[in-house]
Amino acid sequence: MSTVSRRAFGKFLREIREGAGKGSLAAGLRIEISKHTLLRLEAGVPTKIVTAQIGQLLEFYGVTPEVRVEALQLWGEVREQAKAAQLQGSSKGFWLAYADQYAPHYSHFLRLEAAASKVVTHQLVLIPGLLQTSDYRRAVARIDNSELSIVDIERRVELTARRQARLDADLRMDVLISEAVLMHRAGPPEVMRGQMTRLVEAGERDNISIRIVPLRQVGHRGLHIQSFTMLEFPRLESGLDDPPVVYLEGVVGALYHERVDVIEKYRQAISALQAVALTEEDTRDMVIEYTKEYAL
Repeated sequence: MSTVSRRAFGKFLREIREGAGKGSLAAGLRIEISKHTLLRLEAGVPTKIVTAQIGQLLEFYGVTPEVRVEALQLWGEVREQAKAAQLQGSSKGFWLAYADQYAPHYSHFLRLEAAASKVVTHQLVLIPGLLQTSDYRRAVARIDNSELSIVDIERRVELTARRQARLDADLRMDVLISEAVLMHRAGPPEVMRGQMTRLVEAGERDNISIRIVPLRQVGHRGLHIQSFTMLEFPRLESGLDDPPVVYLEGVVGALYHERVDVIEKYRQAISALQAVALTEEDTRDMVIEYTKEYAL
């Protein structure tokens, strides 16, 4: 496990900057980079920044000698880990080979997902990608773009399958879905039947919890909070916090929330949804009933 992640180091830098009362634009200009590049650094996204620039930032922020030593040491760890990953051939995520198949903002989500130890997702419309069957994914791809070639569709299916490999390793997944998700016919009956069967099988795994929020439930928080995914990360040996991220996907972009107060609101929403969701056993029974319906 990494001793420090780019995200944790970026958060550390952001807290120093904000504590010093410096704006991102001014800080970026100080080391001759754009505001957006600085924000990418603080978000943990790989950027072309050298150690000398980190030192200049720390000087601009007016940190104490002790903080400067700590920051440069942590930055050194980040760089060493990046070099080690490059030597092992894993410096670039597998998803980059499929970059032409998803929106630019989605690469950051895939990077976060690959590093996460736990995913909590609430969905109102579609089955979460990590639980989709290949046929269901094909159907969704065609809905998204009816003119996609067979090659492009299969590449999207392949990307989804590679993401799902994490469920066979160390990823914990808690799924809260509206009953409407089972009713939305992304594909023909045989596709939906196969997808229902996959949900039942997935729900039997120790690392996956699936619970349905029934449509008959009145006035629950899911009606207001909408769909979202929260990603949590392993504890870091360095002592830095690798904060959770809430991901909200839109039609033309996405939002990534890390602020403590926002994360807390989503944790409260998760608790509220869990309070009204069916048990895992009752969820299984409901999914089986929908499987029978799609068999007709």
